Amino acid sequence: MAASTEPDVDGASDTSSLSDPLDTTNDEGWEDIERDEEPVTIVSLLDESTFPDAQSMLAHCRDTHGLDIWKLRQEFALDYLGLVRLVNYIRSEVTAGNSQPDVSSKTVFDDEKYLKPVLEDDALLYSLDDVFEEDVNPAPLSEVEQLREQLATLQSQFSAYREQVQNAMLDRFEQSQPSQESNATAQGAAPQAGDRGNSRAEQFDKDYFQSYSYNAIHESMIKDRIRTDAYRDFIYDHKHLFKDKVVLDVGCGTGILSMFCAKAGARLVIAVDNSGIIDKARENVFSNGLQEVVKCVRGKIEEVTLPVPKVDVIVSEWMGYCLLYESMLDSVIYARDKYLAEDGLMVPSHATLRIAPLADSDLKASHIDFWRDVYGFDMTAMLEKAHEEALIRVVDEKELAGASVAFLELDLHRTKVDDLTFTNPFSTTWQNDGVKTLEGFVIWFDIFFNTSRSQGIPAGMTAAEAKKKTGVVTFSTGPHSEATHWQQGVFLIKDPVGQFGPGDSIAGEVTYLKKQGQERSLDIDITWTKASAGGGKEKERVKKQRWILD
Repeated sequence: MAASTEPDVDGASDTSSLSDPLDTTNDEGWEDIERDEEPVTIVSLLDESTFPDAQSMLAHCRDTHGLDIWKLRQEFALDYLGLVRLVNYIRSEVTAGNSQPDVSSKTVFDDEKYLKPVLEDDALLYSLDDVFEEDVNPAPLSEVEQLREQLATLQSQFSAYREQVQNAMLDRFEQSQPSQESNATAQGAAPQAGDRGNSRAEQFDKDYFQSYSYNAIHESMIKDRIRTDAYRDFIYDHKHLFKDKVVLDVGCGTGILSMFCAKAGARLVIAVDNSGIIDKARENVFSNGLQEVVKCVRGKIEEVTLPVPKVDVIVSEWMGYCLLYESMLDSVIYARDKYLAEDGLMVPSHATLRIAPLADSDLKASHIDFWRDVYGFDMTAMLEKAHEEALIRVVDEKELAGASVAFLELDLHRTKVDDLTFTNPFSTTWQNDGVKTLEGFVIWFDIFFNTSRSQGIPAGMTAAEAKKKTGVVTFSTGPHSEATHWQQGVFLIKDPVGQFGPGDSIAGEVTYLKKQGQERSLDIDITWTKASAGGGKEKERVKKQRWILD
């Protein structure tokens, strides 16, 4: 209904008495007054994420990056200025490119220069009193805060995925262009050999970690019941070794071993991985409510900074094909030397490599003889380098022509990186019925989980023998056991000559060499000779062959 506009005594239309007394549209001076408080934006200490309040940002740093400001405040008894120094120190380190600042000691940030804000108008500095005015420990996360953290995690994962796609596109584009080496050569500036080697090694390393970003490889490992059950059984059956302890999981993958340790009562588990799978591990930990115990850290163990100076236990599933393919044990040894306490425990504790001769094998027929007649065609040209490749296959134990023998035994508490490049002898007796031709060798490994540093394994003992005699948790990747995802390494001889009969001995040496520029691959040399039964007077000449495992 329209308002009345009857003229007043002066003949003017007066509507003021009918206007809304709270309407300030025409009032002067009111437009400068802020109606609402401006929202606060808190920038994360360790990445580019932003948050509406300091509490959720600090919780993000704690759960995503393992940086617990509440714990540091309590540990170092920090007052307000101490917190300011800590914040500015962390921001300065991150700005300089260090995504894992060292916060192991108060002295690293106890400097007046850190009172100067690194980030202009840093809202966090004005919020510190509000965050810490009550308890030094954060209150339990509300459902909304939990959802906010999950969203932040998903955003981080999407950013990582987008970066991977962009890198893949750039790599494809660069491959279609003339290489920098070709351009440099054309311009008369030949690249240095060392530069080329470093570049290849870095790319090989990058590809290695990239391969562990996908589900398939982790699915095959977790579904490997022999492997996963052994770790679970050792951890759960010996909870006293993990109760209230600090555990480091090197190459944590999906986080399954870290979660085993957390369930066993560990006080803190630091899960480290340099591949994109760490984001999935973080989600897995959160989904199982273990984020207060398991802290996920991305990066190489040689480069990250852990939140503790020492750990009580190092757990790792580092084994590759033929045990040492991928060279991950190098990183585990580094972690042991830098972080493991003097009386700390390695899980697993021991490993052995075993070798046995091969005869009457279907593998020779399927991998070698196959090319001699392919749909009626002679395709033996394909055999040029067929014998140079080490095969990863499951071997029937009936194809073994002799008992296996150990040619390398590692005590993981004492093994050095230099021990992983070696030449070691072996000798075994031919046990196959009748006279047979030696077609190759089979190599596999056994793993042992001892409960103390002083507990060893008898020399040459197999996993099955150790389990039966000592009760130690073990598993084997050999033909006599249930197949694992590692299978066995098969080394087919290029020119299988020489007949062996029962009682003959076969002796030789096995050499493991890392490939220059591709240290995660292996060259494996085997030399062998035969000594006939009855005194060994008749000896054949020593034969030698190299195989590539990459």
